[in-house]
Amino acid sequence: ASAVAIPLGILLGANSLFRRLFDPIVQVLRPVSPLAWFPIGLVALQSAPDAAIFVVFICSLWPTVINTAMGVSSIPESHKNVARVFQFDQWKYLTRIVLPHSLPYIITGLRLSMGIAWLVIVAAEMLSGGTGIGFYVWDSWNALNLEQVLSAILLIGLVGLVLDRIVAFIASRFSYTEVA
Repeated sequence: ASAVAIPLGILLGANSLFRRLFDPIVQVLRPVSPLAWFPIGLVALQSAPDAAIFVVFICSLWPTVINTAMGVSSIPESHKNVARVFQFDQWKYLTRIVLPHSLPYIITGLRLSMGIAWLVIVAAEMLSGGTGIGFYVWDSWNALNLEQVLSAILLIGLVGLVLDRIVAFIASRFSYTEVA
């Protein structure tokens, strides 16, 4: 999802026409429940595991798109003027102005997307059946084994915490300080 979300967010943030055209679409699709996306994935992909991947993809896309677009659209005019004065080509503008300024926004979007992806993976596994921690929770519930359900919930939470800390650590390795 990140490989699609970051370029799409850059495009939406850099181009006001695209932003006006696609923001309503993003805002309509963003709040749709993972449970609602699952049947669409099943029809389109004809496979429960592939449908689960589709659901994770579509649900984790939006935070990174929105945050990246916000970061790109908030580039100060002075930065753009410097790029014009030094006649940056598009690649240099992207790598020297857009990405450094937008990186904190992008990383925040990735962190939010990671949390949503983990949440949706569990829900998708409950729907698709067969394997995974989500299926384990559902199977344990059907067996009326509340201890296993609670253990699985604790494990889900701990893995979510570890994933968040990994992304936070990566984020701490990047810093962007604006020179006044």
